[in-house]
Amino acid sequence: MSEGQIKIPSLALLQTHRSEKWRAFPHEILPLPVAEMDFPVAEPIRQILSEMVTTSDLGYLGSIPELGPSFAGFAKRRWSWTVNPDYVRVATDVGVAVVELLRVFTKPGQKVLFSSPVYQNFYTWMRETQVEMVDVPFKVDPSSPDGTGWSHDWEAIESAYKNGIKVHMLCSPHNPLGKVYTREELLRITALANEHNVVVISDEIHAPLTFKESIFIPFLSLGEASAKVGVTVTASSKGWNTAGLKCAIIISQSEKMHEKLSALPPALHYRASLLGAFATVTAFEKCDDWLDEAIKILDENRNLLANLISSRIPAIGYAPPHASYLAWLDMSKLDLGDDPGKALTERAKVAFNSGHIYGALGKDHVRLNFATSPAIITEAIERIARAL
Repeated sequence: MSEGQIKIPSLALLQTHRSEKWRAFPHEILPLPVAEMDFPVAEPIRQILSEMVTTSDLGYLGSIPELGPSFAGFAKRRWSWTVNPDYVRVATDVGVAVVELLRVFTKPGQKVLFSSPVYQNFYTWMRETQVEMVDVPFKVDPSSPDGTGWSHDWEAIESAYKNGIKVHMLCSPHNPLGKVYTREELLRITALANEHNVVVISDEIHAPLTFKESIFIPFLSLGEASAKVGVTVTASSKGWNTAGLKCAIIISQSEKMHEKLSALPPALHYRASLLGAFATVTAFEKCDDWLDEAIKILDENRNLLANLISSRIPAIGYAPPHASYLAWLDMSKLDLGDDPGKALTERAKVAFNSGHIYGALGKDHVRLNFATSPAIITEAIERIARAL
């Protein structure tokens, strides 16, 4: 395992944590579903939070001019993407941001395109805004160019555009498939959106955790064509493990789109957390080294998982993700019934996200979070092997 500033706590210490991941199950079950890391938060973030708590600096979030420049600096360093700091807005979290954006760009009953299997809260957000869901599922494709085993159904996507969608929702990088979109794929979506006057909302929350073999392309970095139709939503919460602090950002790239976003409710800013906003600034400004180490550990963990599956349960299908820490496991050869996740929780005492919550194509899958210690990953696979 990597040596450095990230020392992963023991299972006993993790079981004292108060987050959903560690309170949703009894201690005899290893919890590997919720998308948060078991890594200690970066020291600069802990310092700013400690300072604010110690001085009782816990009021409401007001003006935060530091936020736009902090993200713009990170985007430039990481992706060579030039962001206008004035076009960075605050939101409570990514989910709230997407809901409010859908309210700006759609009316109830209008069509929103997405591709399943996809992060389960995409469905939650679309139901809340009462839009018509237009699902163009990914195609199972063992020879997919990116190695994930899934490819776009471009013919069906183009048909959906021609039939009157208002918004195309992207999960980029993709959760749970671990797919990083290529420049060519994003340009194809950009061209369709411009041709059919469609807004693209790109959820890029997992982008900071892209592995070295892939190049993450921010949707809004593709020039005037993407700036005309695109809005990005992201946060520091996945990359730096700060989800409970409640702060996300909305980015536009053109003056016209920035003006359109003035229709967002002013309360969107003020419902974010003061602690979250300044932790976000600190993450983007001061925590590149921590992020690099986290990616190194996650890289080791995704390969450890591949080796364990190959040696202990080769019937499990696993293509290592190209970003983040979510493994999409095909359990179809294990005869675990209609809900492999539920079956494994009962038999092996290991909890996953059941694949069916991501869409019909996920029914034989589970999603595993490997942002934890090698010991816990190893124990999880051993428990499954013994239970089969």
